[in-house]
Amino acid sequence: MIICVATGKKADITAALPDCDLAVFGFSGLGEVDYESELKGVTDKFEAAAKLSKSRGCAVICGCKTRSRGMLRKSAAVAEKGRLLGISDMTYVLDGEQFKSGASLGLYTLQGCKVGVCIENDLLFPDAAKSLASCGCNVIIAIAEQVRDVIPPLIIRAYSYLFGVPIVLCAGNAAYFSEVNGAIAGSTRGISMFEVNPQNRYHVVTTRQRGLFSEPRADY
Repeated sequence: MIICVATGKKADITAALPDCDLAVFGFSGLGEVDYESELKGVTDKFEAAAKLSKSRGCAVICGCKTRSRGMLRKSAAVAEKGRLLGISDMTYVLDGEQFKSGASLGLYTLQGCKVGVCIENDLLFPDAAKSLASCGCNVIIAIAEQVRDVIPPLIIRAYSYLFGVPIVLCAGNAAYFSEVNGAIAGSTRGISMFEVNPQNRYHVVTTRQRGLFSEPRADY
């Protein structure tokens, strides 16, 4: 799978893209999207993402901020073959943030691969990446507004190594790609290209634990 990552404040869905299987945009991709305006036809941002997936022949994941009945969320719209497949929201909101948390993680089948979506704060919680990996996803796409320090690249590198799934991070003006062997690549170009070779490698892990089971009782 060839993944194209468009970064920077000007990287919206009108940006020229090279051929790829999956195009990823940060939060500037769609900007802020109001559900009521979309439903009334005042705006058509989700439709634009769907049309892009059809015209370019690739799947599309666009970061955005969605507003519904006064509640603001950090989200990602996912489209393929001219159809909007779904919108995933950030599930973890930290102290004092103005955003509303989402209800579930996003897992999609795109171009024949299982793709997990991880948004901003979700990167700070290992359960999110571990759950997506346990569901068999071939790659995780993470979207954040910016990289403020060295922690996000370190986190995705650790997750890829521990959970056995490649991760692509689109964050502000930077893009990162971590492999299951611990290798990581970074780029500050406006358009970055990464190639993911889906693999499912497993180890047999055994452990011993006390409790849980007991000898059957005679009166059963």
